[in-house]
Amino acid sequence: MKIIRLIVGVFAMSLTAVMFAAGGQVTVDDFKSGPEQRWRFVADTVMGGRSTGQVEFKSSGAEAYARLTGDVSTANNGGFIQIRRELASVPDDAQGVRLLVRGNGERYFVHLRTSGTILPWQYYQAGFSTTGAWREVRLPLASFERSGRFLGKTPKASSLKSIGIVAFGRDHKADVEIREVGFY
Repeated sequence: MKIIRLIVGVFAMSLTAVMFAAGGQVTVDDFKSGPEQRWRFVADTVMGGRSTGQVEFKSSGAEAYARLTGDVSTANNGGFIQIRRELASVPDDAQGVRLLVRGNGERYFVHLRTSGTILPWQYYQAGFSTTGAWREVRLPLASFERSGRFLGKTPKASSLKSIGIVAFGRDHKADVEIREVGFY
């Protein structure tokens, strides 16, 4: 069984490398098969905040997606809700994050954690806006801002450990749907 897993893993990494060599993109998640096993909901209540929310995994025809909804509150030093998943591997030559999203017109964020983001409040962040229609968002790794000066200036694809979709930083109603998460 271990040999089969190794062969499948090597094949998947080889296929990813070929796609990137050809200028392609890699989808990390399309929310079609058991996303509740990979994604977890986190709110600022873990640190005493007052934000509330939830994630629902939905499908409509051939489309599957995650829907993050809730009330973001900055009361009591809070101010976020998010869904987050671990990343097994990202091609070293990935240039950025690619999303297919729609939402309520609010601004949302992608938070990346790396092998260098050790403390819970450390991350790299880039924002994106939503509309009521599905749209592709591309966020170059170079556009991600570090949460503190003790982190490297730009996240490296080879060190990425997790990705989060976050409603953050101000009082508002969150409602964002994510159909694909990947890298280009």
